[in-house]
Parts: sequence; structure tokens; C-alpha cells
Amino acid sequence: MNTIDFQWRYVICALALAINACGEAPEPAAEVSPGPTATTTNAAPAQVDALRMRGVSGGAEPQQWLSVGRTYDEQRFSPLDQINADNVAELGLAWSADIATQRGQEATPLFINGVLYVSTAWSHVYAFDARSGDELWHYDPGVAGEIGGIGCCDVVNRGVAAWNGKIYLGAYDGRLIALDAATGDEVWSVNTVGEADTKWPYTITGAPRVVKGRVIIGNGGAEFGVRGFVSAFDAESGELAWRWYTVPGNPADGFENPAMERAASTWNGQWWQLGGGGTVWDAIIYDEDLNLVYIGVGNGSPWNAEFRSPGGGDNLFLSSIVALNADTGEYVWHYQETPGESWDFTATQPMMLADLAFDGVTRRVLMQAPKNGFFYVLDAATGELISGTPFTAQTWTTGAIDAEGRPVIIDAAYYGRSGHYYVVAPARKARIHGTCGRTARRPVWSTCRMSRQRW
Repeated sequence: MNTIDFQWRYVICALALAINACGEAPEPAAEVSPGPTATTTNAAPAQVDALRMRGVSGGAEPQQWLSVGRTYDEQRFSPLDQINADNVAELGLAWSADIATQRGQEATPLFINGVLYVSTAWSHVYAFDARSGDELWHYDPGVAGEIGGIGCCDVVNRGVAAWNGKIYLGAYDGRLIALDAATGDEVWSVNTVGEADTKWPYTITGAPRVVKGRVIIGNGGAEFGVRGFVSAFDAESGELAWRWYTVPGNPADGFENPAMERAASTWNGQWWQLGGGGTVWDAIIYDEDLNLVYIGVGNGSPWNAEFRSPGGGDNLFLSSIVALNADTGEYVWHYQETPGESWDFTATQPMMLADLAFDGVTRRVLMQAPKNGFFYVLDAATGELISGTPFTAQTWTTGAIDAEGRPVIIDAAYYGRSGHYYVVAPARKARIHGTCGRTARRPVWSTCRMSRQRW
């Protein structure tokens, strides 16, 4: 082990009280009634299906964490109450496991029948006995080191999905991979971007979701000129079931569906030569009753809308929440949070579904607090804006949303409009631009590239 590896080794830790709260060690396989929806808590590894997901959403198996958001509505709430304000100070280290990388770790682990499944940087996946910490298996997809240089924001991975005895991984180099949950052996692997698109710098850092036996995955790369899309693959075979693009391509090639034709009317110039952006790199949720998959769409490519789409336009479906039919991938509705997106104000931040009362009437709603600084509540069935309220300081709008559901944007927030420097907020770092920003494709602070070393 060299000095750098030792000093920067990341550790997965388990806390004693937390493991006790999980309440179970890996269990031997038990007899399971026949049929594709058969589930028991002591079945073979990672036996997750729609029936079991529905049960967890309804309060069954509170100790399980079957998907990245725990339930389809992704409220990420555990009903367990053994750990509380009175005893949290008693938590202590039960075991730890070394992860030999200094790169970012962003995954939410799954806990299924006493096994922790967790992904790490460089798209590795580990399975651990949650009680003892013993490593059950480790999978390395072999992502090439030089691939680390094509993404914007480190070689992280946000988690895996489980379904019918398999663990699903979106690898950094664009592959979707199914693993045997018992052994970690590869079952199938597909290139999600397709042969025609491999010249573009697509990456995957988001967690897959499995809906009705299909694995849904998006991608990243909007900083570097790609055209975003989301895809659904058959969970057993890896065969592509449907694909929905988030921004229109070259009109001369025809449009994939009426939604893309409609979207094209909100763009100007030859945007397709620049990619357009709009990658779905994180937020994906599902409402079983409405049979809708909701995706959060990312930023434009390049960022500056006046360069990307000269002459203006809302540039659909950038920075939008879009509802798709789960069976076909067809467009149902959308709400655009940042029309003419120019500031990396993605709509890819976590979303959740809930039933809330408004004026005495319970409504199914979708909620999100994205980068643009508004907290949104939408009707989950129709996309109607119920409320949009600032949750942090803003300088790009007046803090108001108009009667048509559009933010009231301050003109000086656009690149080159004011003739002087202007600080745009909210932001990870202050975005300061002036007249020189008119043709800037990306703010200077974000132009650095990742190291190509695999460590």
C-alpha cells in the first residue's frame, strides 16, 4: 500500500445501535410460493418486486431499504424508532470496511435481508454482511482511468437498484450492468448510449430505478455538448424497452415524437450542433397509482442560452420536471422551473411524492427544491403548479412566480445584458459575469477537468 492510498482510504462504517435496529443478519433461502410476485423477507438475496415495494410503502418490513429512496415516492424516511434523541449518543462503531479510493462517495446503500449493497467511486459495488461487516463480494466494472476526464464532477456513483435477485449498476462509462445479488457475478451489460452516440462524453453517476420489471437510467454530460435522454431496459434481458429524449435534435432528421416537435419551437439557431444538454443524471421517481415516471432534467449545453439558442426561447425541456407513461415512455406533462435556463439551474435534485391537504382537499403532489432557489409543489397527476416559494436568497429573479407559473427573471442576470458584472445566486460559488460572458459557454470556475489517474 502506498502512502497516498493509506492516507486517503475511505471507510464504510456501521454503528452498533444502527445495526441492531436493522434487526437481522443474512438469512438462508426459504421456500417461496411460485409466481413472479412472490416475496418473503427471508428469500434468496435481493428478491425485490412490485408487490414487495408496495408492501414497504404501506408500512410492511420497516427494517428494509429496498431502493435508493426506500420507497417509490422517495421520501427517504425510515419508520424505525429504536434510535431516538434519548439514545443517539450511545451509538458506537460496530465495524468498518476500507474503500481504496480518495474520490467522492455519494451512494445511498440498500439494506435487503441483512445485506448492505453499496456502490463507490469508479462504479465499484460491494455487498457486506450488515451485522458482521464481512465482505460478501466486490464487483469492479473496469472503468478505464482516462474516462475520468470526460465528466464534470468526479467519478462518483449515487447508488444501485435491486430486482428479482439482481443488483443493477449504472457505470461511469455509460454501461448499465446487472449483477447476481448472491455472487456479484455479471449477468448482462449494455451500453446505454448506443453505438451512434459513443463519440459524445456521456457518463452515468445516478442510481437506476426499477419500475414494472424495467430498469430506468439517465446519464450526464450536459457540460460537454451531449443530448440528454432517459431509457428503460428489460430487467431480465437488458433489452431496450423505450427511450425519451429531453431536448429536440436536428429537425431535418425528423422528430421522435410530438413532444420533441413541440419542444423544437422553443429553440432557435442550430442548437443541435451544440448538443442541447438536458441530461437526467439523478432525479427519477415513480407513482404506481398514476403509472407515471417523473424525471428531473438538467442544464443546457452550453450554459449561456444566448449562445445556445440565439433569439431566445424557453428551450424545452431543460430544467423541467417531466412525467412519462411508465409503460411506453410517452410524454404526459411537464413543468419548466427555469425557462431559457442559463445558470446551471438543473431540475435534477431529489424529488418526492406525498399526499397533502390543500383547502381541505387531499392531493397527490410532487415536491422539489432545485438549484434555482424555489421550493415547488406540483399536482402529480397534471403538473399544475400549486406553489413555488423561495427557500434561499436569490438575485436571478425578483423572488416571485407570475400567474403563468414562470419565475420573474431580472434582466441583468442574463449574460452580457447589464454591461457590468453581476453576481447570480443561488450558486455553489458566486457566478460573476459581465459583458465578456456573452459568448462564454461555461463560467470560468467550472472549466477544470478531472485528473485522469485512477486513484
